[in-house]
Amino acid sequence: MFDFQPDPDQPKPELYADMINAAKALVDGEPDSVANMANVAALIWQYLHDLNWAGFYRMVDGELVLGPFMGKPACIRIPVGQGVCGAAAASGTTQLVPDVHAFPGHIACDGETNSELVVPVIRDGEVIAVIDLDSPLHNRFDEEDAAGIEALALAMAESV
Repeated sequence: MFDFQPDPDQPKPELYADMINAAKALVDGEPDSVANMANVAALIWQYLHDLNWAGFYRMVDGELVLGPFMGKPACIRIPVGQGVCGAAAASGTTQLVPDVHAFPGHIACDGETNSELVVPVIRDGEVIAVIDLDSPLHNRFDEEDAAGIEALALAMAESV
């Protein structure tokens, strides 16, 4: 049905543009947000290297609740304002963390994670979810990754 083949040698802006186009194709016409999050999490996993977790936390009754993901089992509930995901949800801003062990209040769902990128998904001015990417590498994510995942969150805001 869908056969997306990322090019590992392409520049990050092009890689993210291709990933966003693939995500739009996957969610086109599908009203179920969980199904859409599942496919987008799998797509992120396929397109990005050096990850040990990629997925969503959904905002449910004022807290973040685990959504579809790829990787090891994860924390199920995260209070808004706690950890990297909670900070992104509370502030409505991207959290680019080169070393999670230096992040005050970091929640260690996987002890192998060393860097993290969390981007809020905002619809109608409210955080409805966050996209969470973890890596076993320190400094795995940079501003180009943040911009790419922010563009993905914007493109998916009506579908997730």
